[in-house]
Amino acid sequence: QVRLVESGGGLVQAGGSLRLSCAASGRIFSINAMGWSRQAPGKQRELVAAFVSGGATNYADFVKGRFTISRDNAKNAVYLQMNTLKPEDTAVYYCNVVAQEGERPTRLRDYWGQGTQVTVSS
Repeated sequence: QVRLVESGGGLVQAGGSLRLSCAASGRIFSINAMGWSRQAPGKQRELVAAFVSGGATNYADFVKGRFTISRDNAKNAVYLQMNTLKPEDTAVYYCNVVAQEGERPTRLRDYWGQGTQVTVSS
């Protein structure tokens, strides 16, 4: 089973910064994509940033210029540096990995972390 563990959320004032981390563990043959999504109360989950297949990055318009996604392939880890945070960034942030589990090629599956709360006060 592929397991994702997130860390780095918390409470910060508007204009501040936070860095989220997510590490994937378990029997992983390959990772096709990694990224972050978020869900605010009463709203649908939305993509924040991701490394898509081929290694290109994809950012939501509302975080361009403020958030930066990075990864460490050796650690199967993905990070989200969040700067100039706004109250509307308050949400639970989820790590997402699309991977092949096991020791040989198989079908790709979506895996999600448990989420980490980010709260930005005004």
